[in-house]
Amino acid sequence: MNVLPLGPNLSRGVRGIEAWRSEPGSALRPRPDVLSVEEPLEIRVADDTLAVTMRTPGHDAELAAGFLFAEGLVTSRAQLGSIAHCGRTGDEGSHNVINVVPAPGTAIDAEALGHARRGTLTTAACGVCGRLLVDDLVARLRAPPASDPFDREFIASLTGELRASQPHFEQTGGLHAAGIARPHEGFAVVREDVGRHNAVDKAVGRLLLDDRLPAHGAVLVVSGRTSFEIVQKALCAGVAGVVGISAPSSLAASTAERFDLLLCGFARGGAFNVYAGASRLEGGAP
Repeated sequence: MNVLPLGPNLSRGVRGIEAWRSEPGSALRPRPDVLSVEEPLEIRVADDTLAVTMRTPGHDAELAAGFLFAEGLVTSRAQLGSIAHCGRTGDEGSHNVINVVPAPGTAIDAEALGHARRGTLTTAACGVCGRLLVDDLVARLRAPPASDPFDREFIASLTGELRASQPHFEQTGGLHAAGIARPHEGFAVVREDVGRHNAVDKAVGRLLLDDRLPAHGAVLVVSGRTSFEIVQKALCAGVAGVVGISAPSSLAASTAERFDLLLCGFARGGAFNVYAGASRLEGGAP
């Protein structure tokens, strides 16, 4: 694969390549294309490796913060000191290692994760690799507090608005997105990544760094299917609902029902399915 130099409209999250197009009845013809970048990110806490995940470069500090928050290692912005890439800018691979330094007087105990610690490589599609028991993951979750019911038109509009906020997807067609929105306010943040769980961590991490968690009364919106892990991360962030453009898994639906979280899927063209938490919609359950 021949990699083309980054043009003025390309970022580290996308890469131009030389490709070829095959069509019936004609010879192969050159067709330069743009792909989403997938590279490893080693997340360290006080210089100790905690996890390595495959992600799209960009917003790495948010990803690290959101990851630590979802794992229960930090609960507030005040526990975080600096978050910075290791090595000198420009050194090969320097942007693929990031170190989190706890705030003065704060200890982040990575060993508290026990067997759940992910100090090995995970793929961009897997966020709970190496975990043994679902009960370990939901033990610290709580149902979001009661909030004003969501208007159905608001819920139906979210995936279309998310799609309009995906500049790298426009170039590559190969990135997921996650955003957090409130009625009458729109999206507070939208982030893209080759991995769905990374996109969620980046969005939640942004709110954490802005000291805006828990996000009570908000909705997490995802561009693909809704897995158990996304529901877990949503509950950690305190949102009242999750909306996906595709289907949820059975475990995602049962977990959302257990914690009274609104869970909607197949949100397309003004319609959506409700799998849990229908009481959080205007009109409630039928």
